[in-house]
Amino acid sequence: MTKPTLAFHRRHRLLGLIFGLSGLFAMPALAASPVFDNPAGGNPIGGMSVYKAFHEQPGIDRVIDDSVDRWVADPRISKRFEGRNLVRLRLELKAQVCYLVGGPCAYAGKDMKAAHAGMGLENLDFNALAEDLQLAMNKEHVPFPAQNRLLAKLAPMQRAIVTK
Repeated sequence: MTKPTLAFHRRHRLLGLIFGLSGLFAMPALAASPVFDNPAGGNPIGGMSVYKAFHEQPGIDRVIDDSVDRWVADPRISKRFEGRNLVRLRLELKAQVCYLVGGPCAYAGKDMKAAHAGMGLENLDFNALAEDLQLAMNKEHVPFPAQNRLLAKLAPMQRAIVTK
């Protein structure tokens, strides 16, 4: 894959601005999250090796699309996604995962505590979501070490997401 062009970055920055103005994305707070250093939930993995192991942006897109499809169909957590803006969810997760695995992306969504406030999520919800994500990463043939690097970034978010 080729490196994203300046036009690619401008287009994605413009989309973020448009979505931010239209209310689809909440712009990150100026103050740091009380749980994490940044709204994405952690600092990115250094280097591009994990990003490449995810097959770059097209692979991340497939992983997230498959994950969201699994979550919506998973009887353990499907009710959590009823009435949610799944287009926005997919866009934010794609940007967040790309950023966390060291890709050339920026995350402009809410911090994890704010994004999940009032949802009353439990450990069972978090675990089901993680299991479905792992299935999607397996389907994309993401190597286990790369999966583990992402999961290590996501695991600490449980403290901010799970409230019950």
